[in-house]
Amino acid sequence: MTVTLADVAARARVSPATVSRVLNGNYPVATSTRERVLRAVDELDYVLNGPASSLAAATSDLVGILVNDIADPFFGIMAGAAQTEIGGQEGSGRAGGEKLAVVCNTGGSPERELTYLTLLQRQRAAAVVLTGGAIEDPEHIAAMSTKLTKLADAGTRVVLCGRPPLPGSDAILASLAFDNRGGARRLTEHLISLGHRRIGYVAGPVERTTTRHRLEGHRAAMAAAGLARGAGDGSAGESAHGAADGAGDGSASGDADQDRLTVHGPYDRRSGYEATLELLRREPSLTAVVAANDTVALGACAALRDQGLRIPDDISVAGFDDLPFSIDAVPALTTVRLPLFEAGARAGRLAMGKEAPPPGGIATIAAELMVRDSTAAPGR
Repeated sequence: MTVTLADVAARARVSPATVSRVLNGNYPVATSTRERVLRAVDELDYVLNGPASSLAAATSDLVGILVNDIADPFFGIMAGAAQTEIGGQEGSGRAGGEKLAVVCNTGGSPERELTYLTLLQRQRAAAVVLTGGAIEDPEHIAAMSTKLTKLADAGTRVVLCGRPPLPGSDAILASLAFDNRGGARRLTEHLISLGHRRIGYVAGPVERTTTRHRLEGHRAAMAAAGLARGAGDGSAGESAHGAADGAGDGSASGDADQDRLTVHGPYDRRSGYEATLELLRREPSLTAVVAANDTVALGACAALRDQGLRIPDDISVAGFDDLPFSIDAVPALTTVRLPLFEAGARAGRLAMGKEAPPPGGIATIAAELMVRDSTAAPGR
C-alpha cells in the first residue's frame, strides 16, 4: 500500500503541513519536531508522489557517489572521474547546470549503503552512482532493489560502476561491470604458462561479488590445466585473520587443493601480509601467490621478503586492478588492468544523461593482463 503524507503526519503526531515544511525545508520547524517527522519518514519509507518527486529530481543540483573506501585508489579514481563529468556541465544552477557531486563513504557497511541511499532519496538527488562490488546477502539485495526502485520512480538516475547488475531490479539505468572473471583467469593462465603449479590465492571478503568473480576466474584456469581438485563454488577458504590451525598439513601434491590454498580477508595490505604467511605455513613449497588486488599484493610481497624469499626468483606475485603504484613497486607488479578512470567518467556521463545507456542497460568492461617483473618461471 502506498504511504501518504497523511500517514507520516499521523505517525509523527503533527499536521500534514508540518511534514511538508520539514521535507521541503522552506519553513522553520523545531528541531525535535523535525527529528520526529524524519524518523516517521524512515520508518514508513515514505517518498513524494511520483510527478512531484520526478520534477524535484529533474531540477536537483545533487548527485551521490557511493564508495566503499575513499582512501582506496580503486574507489577514489572512479569517484574522481565521475565527479569531473558530473560537475562539468555548462551553465550554472538548476535544471541541467552545474551539479554538486557528494561522495558517500560506506566503509563497506551494507547498513550505511542503505542509509546514504535514503538520505539521497530524501534530498531528491538527480542521480546516484554506486561503485565497486556488491554484498551477496539475500536480505540486503532485496532491500537495495526496493530502495533503488523508489529512487528511480522519483526520477533519480541510478548507475552502477564496477558492480554487476542487481538481480530482479529494473530500476537501474546502466550497469558497468568489470570482467573480473576473465581478467583473473588470464592472470592465472599466465602463471601456469610460466610453469607454476603450486599457486596460493589471497582472496577478498567472502560476501563480495568482486571476490567471488575473481576467485572463480582463478579456479577456472586451474581446473582447465588439471590443477583443481574439488574447486568448489568460490566461497571456500579460511579468513586471513584467525585461520584455523591444522587447515592443511603442507602435503599437497601436483594437484592443488584449492580450498587449502585460498585464504580470505579484507582488501588491504595487512590481509595480504597475514594471508601469505598462512599460505606458506600450509604449503612451504609455493611458487606463486595471486592477490585479490594490488594493495593486498603489496602485503604479500612484504611477507615474502620478511621470510627471506626473493620476488620473482623464489616466488612470483601477481595483483589485480593496476593501481597507480603497481608499476613503481619493486619489482614492478604483474597485475590485471581495469580502466577505472574511463569507467568512472562513463558512469558520470550516464548519470547526467550525456551518454545513452548501453544496450539492455548492461556493459561489460574488459580487463587487460599487464605482465611485469614480479612474475617469472618457478625458481625453486
